[in-house]
Amino acid sequence: MGEGNISRLKVLISAYACEPNKGSEPGVGWNMAREMAKYHDIWIITRANNRSAIEAELSCEHISNLTFVYYDLPRWTMWWKLGERGVQVYYYLWQIGIYLVAKRLHRKINFDLLHHVTFVKYWSPSFISLLPLPFIWGPVGGGESAPKAFCLDFSLRGKMYEIVRIIARWLGMHDPFVRLTAKRSSKALVSTKETALQVRSLKTQDVEIFGQTGLSQADIKRLSNFPIFNIKTIRLISIGRLLHWKGFHLGLRAFAHANLPNAEYWIVGDGPERQHLETLVKKLNIAKYVQFWGKLSRKNTLEKLAKSSVLVHPSLHDSGGWVCLEAMALGKPVICLDLGGPATQVTNREGFKILASNPDQAVYDIAEAMKRLVSDKELMFQMGRAGQMRVRQHFTWDKKVQSLNNFYLDVVYGKGHAESIKQ
Repeated sequence: MGEGNISRLKVLISAYACEPNKGSEPGVGWNMAREMAKYHDIWIITRANNRSAIEAELSCEHISNLTFVYYDLPRWTMWWKLGERGVQVYYYLWQIGIYLVAKRLHRKINFDLLHHVTFVKYWSPSFISLLPLPFIWGPVGGGESAPKAFCLDFSLRGKMYEIVRIIARWLGMHDPFVRLTAKRSSKALVSTKETALQVRSLKTQDVEIFGQTGLSQADIKRLSNFPIFNIKTIRLISIGRLLHWKGFHLGLRAFAHANLPNAEYWIVGDGPERQHLETLVKKLNIAKYVQFWGKLSRKNTLEKLAKSSVLVHPSLHDSGGWVCLEAMALGKPVICLDLGGPATQVTNREGFKILASNPDQAVYDIAEAMKRLVSDKELMFQMGRAGQMRVRQHFTWDKKVQSLNNFYLDVVYGKGHAESIKQ
């Protein structure tokens, strides 16, 4: 690399979620560790549950300078993992457990830097931060909230979820170990401006917005080479778990309002809101234009996305938004709300960012965006091409870790070190 041995660090990464060929948090953990091994000697502590997938991948592709350390809590604690809330309790206990593992490893390896990667929520502590070493926290997210006006549209289940989430964040913000994690962070990376506000309120000294999402060069090449389908019917698509905060009900209401006779709306995914959405489709009298595909494999999901014209992603508090990047890489315009992670990914060149003041306004503006794209094929093509270019320029994992490498060097050696070794 021409940087000299001084720039190659011994780094310990904490990544509870870490799995190859996955999106969301498992993909963050895997890609962050895999790509950083090009720059530094990486040890990564992850769950033993991830071992088979990781070792299968490593048997096909040897990655130098990357060592996995697998840890799980005793078997009798597995009952904590029943349900989503149980997973959070188990994760908290796992974080305590890996502190002891990290402490033993540090005596043996003598690390230069610690880095917490997953889970990516800011209101849970990282106990490895207690070791006497420089520590990078994140990128973390979760500071996003559904605007209050939209909560009235939620089902009872959805409203209860938001209340529990607010309480969980409040408790986390008052957890002394979360505050200690924030205080001991040499640098905190956050995925959105909303999370930046929350982390700064914890008195973290150095906070920088740095998105958690990215695509590998292999993914981008595969998506850009996807078969180009001759789509006669304009097809809008929404992809994800059918949860209230994903905002699919807004997309459906907008589709009905837009009254597009030669268009279809596909929904890919499953979840607790499916019945509510199917009832809404009947109520809006658009059932013959809407297709629910259920949960599909990644390959089949991407095929459905490739066969569509526009991604509609009206999520109300999404830290990431991998599907937006995948749609952009496939050359599809994106309609999203000007909230959270998608708002950092999409500009007015690649799609439409809709102001989220209240549900009626958002529905109207989403409908207007739909009508404009359906009526202007050239605009649709231009936005699709701009999306492909933006992904290549800003959202590849190799470009992201170049920036992360600079953070590593500046945290360990002092600000400006990364620039000095380039000169």
